[in-house]
Amino acid sequence: MTLSRRDFVMTGVTGIAAPLVRLEPDSPYAQATTGRPSGQPTDLATLTLKQASDLLRRKATSPVELIEACLARIDRHNGALNAFISVTREQALAAARDAESELARGRRRGPLHGIPIALKDNIDTSGIRTTAASAVFKDRVPAEDAAVVARLKQAGAVLLGKLNLHEFALGGTSAVTYFGPVHNPWALDRVSGGSSGGSAAAVAADMCFGALGTDTGGSIRIPASMCGIVGLKPTYGRVSNRGVIPMAWTLDHVGPMCKSVADAALMLTAIAGYDGLDPTSVDVPVADYSRAIRTDTSKLRVGVARMPFFENLDPQVGKAVAAAIDVVRTLTATVADVELPPAGNVADVWNAEIYAYHRPWITTTPELYQAATRTLIEGAGRESSVTYADARRHVEVVRREIRKVFARVDLIITPTQRGTAPLIAAPQAPPAGRAGVPPPPGAAGGLVNTAAFDIYGLPTISVPCGFSASGLPIGLQISGDHFAESTVLALAHAYEEATAWHTRRPTLT
Repeated sequence: MTLSRRDFVMTGVTGIAAPLVRLEPDSPYAQATTGRPSGQPTDLATLTLKQASDLLRRKATSPVELIEACLARIDRHNGALNAFISVTREQALAAARDAESELARGRRRGPLHGIPIALKDNIDTSGIRTTAASAVFKDRVPAEDAAVVARLKQAGAVLLGKLNLHEFALGGTSAVTYFGPVHNPWALDRVSGGSSGGSAAAVAADMCFGALGTDTGGSIRIPASMCGIVGLKPTYGRVSNRGVIPMAWTLDHVGPMCKSVADAALMLTAIAGYDGLDPTSVDVPVADYSRAIRTDTSKLRVGVARMPFFENLDPQVGKAVAAAIDVVRTLTATVADVELPPAGNVADVWNAEIYAYHRPWITTTPELYQAATRTLIEGAGRESSVTYADARRHVEVVRREIRKVFARVDLIITPTQRGTAPLIAAPQAPPAGRAGVPPPPGAAGGLVNTAAFDIYGLPTISVPCGFSASGLPIGLQISGDHFAESTVLALAHAYEEATAWHTRRPTLT
């Protein structure tokens, strides 16, 4: 299919011209739309990142048109979803014009050049406020970009704005935030998951082509599962944390949240790499992950980790994951049950680190925190130093122990979540943690399936694998050995190619 600029039809949406592209019936873009009949006009913003990048490469659209399409979606839907805290409209348009000029001169930096990307609002942006969704930082404007932001800009990405999150990333719902709760695009009365809930909601609602999230106990994968998108937590140390407001230094990861595995591969290639100024960064060569996704999966050995990850599953989640495993059997050499070493209590690791970071503010202006966040941080301050020391040592031990599992299998599969998105008004009450410190709100049924992989430090992805009877997304979690992102992405992409769950998008009015 060849698209010319005259194929684009401009239509007004909430005061902004939104570019539309008319697709041929046999177009791969038409086939990737969300239930619309082939040949019907499709808003540019509903394309995947890779599809938009391909159009830019062929000069069939422009960065300005992509930005305008995303801004139109934000104007139309952010009022209901509350995914964005800040929209950098003028800066984004200016950057898009610059990208358009570079592309016109034949300077293409790569597949992200001219692509609108949004950032979780705990990732520093020079000259643009970074709030961590808290009144504590509501007026905070960093002087420097985070390392990942600098890499995205170098790749030519256009930064569209900053996304809502669970306050200071200390929870799994994104309902506890100074700026008000994020709403799930699939059901507005449901949480989007957290803590990267704004990132997931924005991607699912086609308000940006990709986003960055952070993950300490599941904060990329939980919202990815609940919002029906792809969320990738790379290996610990694979992507720099410098310039990201920490939750817990030992466990923090930054990663892409996208509409497809191919999109996640493109974003990871741009942001991965050694950072000598980040003490958590590891100097390991970066693969071309967009090529890696095409790797043959037929010889892969897959392990299904049933305990404790399949305990107390919602029956609909269990059914969807079982069906997904049946598909994986057709794509790989073997699928067999596998046992993982006990990961330990994640709260024992992060409590002391949470309090260490927040001590300057929780001791002087505690009233600026949301009540649930304040309670969590103050409780974290009562953690025993012995408990923390033991837990911190256990992290180092188990990150070595987990490698033994990969002598027998190449990948590990679990459900991402034990249930679907709960109601905003009635989140599940988490059980009390050790030392009386509750896990972040919404953690019940969620952190058990995700936090272990932060402790292990493994690359882990969540991909859509089904929907509940009420239309709520369900996610499949795939993990690999340290720095085996290529293998994780290859199976995730093969599964995606064999199914159509990732093509579904919520109906927004």
